[in-house]
Parts: sequence; C-alpha cells; structure tokens
Amino acid sequence: MTKLRLATIEDEKPVRLTVDLPAALFRDLVAYAEIMARQDNLAEPYQPARLVAPMLARFMQADRGFRRLRNGQTREGGRSGTPSA
Repeated sequence: MTKLRLATIEDEKPVRLTVDLPAALFRDLVAYAEIMARQDNLAEPYQPARLVAPMLARFMQADRGFRRLRNGQTREGGRSGTPSA
C-alpha cells in the first residue's frame, strides 16, 4: 500500500486563517482526509481544514530554496546582508 506523505495531525492551538480554495482542490482535500482515515483506521475522517496546516508545513520543510533563504543564505552560499571581503 502506498503511504501518504502527510503523517498524523498534531493537536496544537491554531491561528485562524481564512482562504478560498478552488472546488476541485477542496474535493481532493476531502478525498485525502478520507484515505488518511482509512489508513489510520479511524471511524470518521479528519476535517479537511485540519489537513491544510500540516500539508503546508511539509511543503515548506521540503523546499530547500525556502529554507536556504529563510536562514539568510544566498545562492552563492554566503549569508545575505553581510558584505563579502
């Protein structure tokens, strides 16, 4: 069986964010929640909104460019904002 990229959903205090999703994306999110519930042997699927944060977190963790820039590194390997000697 293929494993999903998203692991378990952590329960932590949320910050409310309102977004509009295309209907097709929402349907896929619902389907993902249903598949995840089957894999985790849950009686009820997760609410689709609960999947968004862990999916975004996983996406950002996997984005090497984002991590490099967030840590202040440029493409040349040096820190941004520091003069080169």
